[in-house]
Parts: sequence; structure tokens; C-alpha cells
Amino acid sequence: MELYIRSNNNSSAIELSNIPVVDYVALYNDLKERMTDSRYHVAHYFATEVESGLRFFILILDDQTSEVLISSFAPDYYSEEGLASLTALHPQFHPFEREMHELYGINFNHHPWLKPLRFSHDRRNRESSMDNYPFYQIEGDELHEVNVGPIHAGIIEPGAFRFICNGEQVLHLEIALGYQHRGVESEMLRNQSRLRQTLLSESIAGDSAISHSTAYVELIEKLGEKGIDQDLNRERAVAIELERIAMHIADTGALATDIGFQLYQVACEALRTMTINTTQAWCGNRFGKSLIRPFGTNHPLTTEKIAMIRNNVKEIRRRYNEVRCDILEAPTLLSRFEQCGLVPTAEMKRIGGVGMAARSSNVRRDIRATHPWGFYGEELVHEPVMHDDGDVMSRLMTRMDEVLQSATYVEQMLANYTPTGKIPTPDYDVKLKTNALSFSIVEGWRGEICHVALTNDSGDIKKYKIKDPSLHNWLGLAIAVRSEGISDFPINNKSFNLSYCGHDL
Repeated sequence: MELYIRSNNNSSAIELSNIPVVDYVALYNDLKERMTDSRYHVAHYFATEVESGLRFFILILDDQTSEVLISSFAPDYYSEEGLASLTALHPQFHPFEREMHELYGINFNHHPWLKPLRFSHDRRNRESSMDNYPFYQIEGDELHEVNVGPIHAGIIEPGAFRFICNGEQVLHLEIALGYQHRGVESEMLRNQSRLRQTLLSESIAGDSAISHSTAYVELIEKLGEKGIDQDLNRERAVAIELERIAMHIADTGALATDIGFQLYQVACEALRTMTINTTQAWCGNRFGKSLIRPFGTNHPLTTEKIAMIRNNVKEIRRRYNEVRCDILEAPTLLSRFEQCGLVPTAEMKRIGGVGMAARSSNVRRDIRATHPWGFYGEELVHEPVMHDDGDVMSRLMTRMDEVLQSATYVEQMLANYTPTGKIPTPDYDVKLKTNALSFSIVEGWRGEICHVALTNDSGDIKKYKIKDPSLHNWLGLAIAVRSEGISDFPINNKSFNLSYCGHDL
């Protein structure tokens, strides 16, 4: 029996009956060897309740062939023997197994870090709470602990950072999140209104409203089995690249703030504002809410809006490139960022790192290139920006280069684009394929976003799973600060700029 059914990021929804239900031991033995090859990484892994207990689904990405390998297994729900942990062999599985243990009580034998991932209302162990989180401890008279959070200033969501230090040197950082589990996935099921679900998808992570809503509508469109106008794909790609430009510029300014370079901070704040105001002039919202809708749009581009976007992006690119050149000639900045917060290539592969953080450690993970969808691929051939030092400077360089690259893409996509006026308005009433699995994978500005949905025999969504790239990359931040001075934590944190709410679904 084949262990997987093979699909790709442009394929239609798959009938659940066509997804193999395999023996876990066989799947475990395959993944034990397969995942030693860095061309593979896990996109999603979750369990769902069925009549006989639980059925587990796993999606593995092959970055060489652009295939998505999908499999499932259904062990005895009440088995006390548990399952052999894949995390013990491949750390990239750790958040998925931790979540399934927390929600369903599944024991993953020899898991090295079987701690709560979140603190949801429906967790299996009601005695497990944020107050008794089992932080790692090291004994020693010369060591001390520094606790940051979980309450943070401003609008940052709660998260606890527990440092173990020898003097100023960080020996270990443990990051505990999930204090504000919002129940987004269950809310996706409570009401089957496609409009409401779209609005929820825009709120998964506010700084990635376009990316997450794109993932949602791509998934719904596969279930609806209805063709999409290529002009609509083009406009969605423009929106995603504008979001990337805005957030990378914002992070450039944030890094400058943390080392006292106020001039760069102010310059980036102005350019970021100009970028999000461009999106607002397009659709009425600075973060792109209301722009992405299933099967159509309420805000198709016009000749006037195309001219506005092109002119603004041209000016943003010119002014940002000046900031970039100044940064590369600032000895004080370079001395703080270079060789600070190293995440070696091998470690980034082990933890399953994705997105710009992975590319900064010379790991070629970019869905636009490896698993293209929509306008990416044949229409827009993307070559990922890569840096190989894996330090704060590499993560900043990746951002700066991607701003210029995305600006070029926006110009390419709009240069000879004449709107036909044929893009339809949204359709929220399309019947969805029954008893099917649908997935979508989108490269947001942080990295790989994956949404998966299962439908029942009425075509309603019975399971919805969301993965923000932060789920993979928080462990990268913990690795980056090891052996660094604790005073360098803020710039390392900003160099990743991971999402609390994207984790605390």
C-alpha cells in the first residue's frame, strides 16, 4: 500500500477516501529516513476526532519536486502505549506532537519536550495551566534566571521568556506562549458563513491579513471547484508583495530603534506608512482587510489605481534603497549585528525553519519558488533571496533585499496590465466538495502559511487547521540567543519578529 497520496499547491481538493490510512509504524519508519533529507519538511500534522477515535493527518512538502505528500493513520484512541515520537528524531515535529498531546492526551514516547503548546479551554489535562508551566531549570551557584513577561507593554500579546544566565551570558532561553488562546480554529466551524470565515482569516495575525486571507480563499476555491480569473491571481500577488514591503520596512526601522539609530527608524516609519497608505488607497484599509475574497474581489484594480501603486512603489524603492546603502556603511550598526544571534544552517534545517529566517541561514524555503501557486510559477518566476551567515545582519539583509525584489515584482506585474473589468465580485454561496481535504500554502512575509480544511458529507467544514510560520521559528530565536549577552535579546527578537497571535490561535 502506498503511504502517501501526492498532490501540489495548485491541485483541487482531495476526497478523504483517497487519502491512505496507513500503519503508524510504517509511516514512522518512512519519515525516520525521509526527513533526514532537507528537501522535505513538515507543513502540517494534526489529529481530528472521528467515530472510532482519532484520525491523524500529515502533510510533507518536497521542495525539489513541488509535491505535497499526504497521509493519515488511525491508531486506537485509548491506547496507553502511545506513539513513537518523531520529534526525538527530527525536532521540527515538536510543536505538532505537543499540540496533539495537549488536546487529546496522546503520549509520544521519548518526546524530549512534551510540554503544553497552548492553554486552550479544551485541553485534555485540566490541571495544566500557565501558572504551572514546567520551565527548564539548570542548577548552579553562579547561574541566575531572568523572567520576561508574560505581560508586555503596549499591544504585544502575552508570552513568557525564561532566561538562564551565567552573568550576562545566556545559557538557555525557553519561550512559553499560548497564554491567550483565541479559539480561531473552532470559530471557523461555529458558523459556516464564508464571509464570516473570511473576516476571521484576516484577523489570524493582523500584520499578515493579506497572506492569511489569501490562504483561506485559496483553500475555499479548491473546495468550490470553480475556476479563478488569472487577473485576480495577479492582483492578489501584488497585494502580498505590498504587504511584504511594508512589514520588512517596518522591521528595518524596529532594528534601528533597538540600537539607537533614530534617523533610520524615522525614515522607515515614513516609508512603511507610505506603503500601507497605498494599500488603503486601493481597498480602504491599510492592512488589506476587505481586499481578498473568495472567487472574486470588491476592489478590482483600475487604471488610476495601477498608476498610483506604480508611482508610490517606485518612490518607496528609491528612498528605501538610500536607507539601505546608509545602513551598509554604518560601522556601529554592523558591529552590533554581524555575528550576533547565529542560527547555523544545520540547526535551521533541524527545527524546520521557514521563510526569511530560514533563507537568512542559507535554507532555501520559499513557497513562491518551491511550491508556487496562483500567479507565481509560470507567470512570475521567483528566485529566493539567500544569505548564509544566519545572524542578525543576515536577517536584516534578507529583509532589505526582499523589499527591493518585491518592488520590482510589483512593477513587473503592473507594467503592462490593463484591467478588463471581468474580475467577478465575491461568491460566498458556492457549494463545497463533500468529504474532502483541502489545503493551501502561501508565502507570507514571515514565511510559510498553511491552512487545511476537512469537509463532511454536507459540504460543511468540520475541521480547520492553521499554521503560521512563527510556529516553526520561535525555536530559532531560542537558539539564536544562546551564548549571547542578554542585552542583545531585543535585537535578536526583532530580527525574527515572530507572531504571538499567529501562535496563539
